[in-house]
Amino acid sequence: MRVFLADDQAKVRSALRLLLEQEPGLSVVGEAAKAEDLLAQVQTALPDLVLLDWELPGLGAADLLSILHSLGCHLKVIALSGHLDAREEALVAGADAFVSKGEPPEQLLAALHALGVGTEI
Repeated sequence: MRVFLADDQAKVRSALRLLLEQEPGLSVVGEAAKAEDLLAQVQTALPDLVLLDWELPGLGAADLLSILHSLGCHLKVIALSGHLDAREEALVAGADAFVSKGEPPEQLLAALHALGVGTEI
């Protein structure tokens, strides 16, 4: 499964990369710190999943999510935020899952496995 990381904080992207590299069947195929960079790179990286910071600078997150879904019907998106109140907005906007950045890493792994991510090699 090909994963793209979109977060404006380099330390968060690094931590996500380290976590995901431990999971069999997952490979990180790109990173972006801004919405525009995400959109430019996702078309060439062709990820199966985007881990999307809900407060990613650039476009509004709901608009960005709509554009991402229009690029590929198979693309899954897990919204990430430090604000728990963003959960409902993200899910209503079409995110496949939501994980709070304050939750332990196991929560993200559980969300990945619930979506069937990481079960394919």
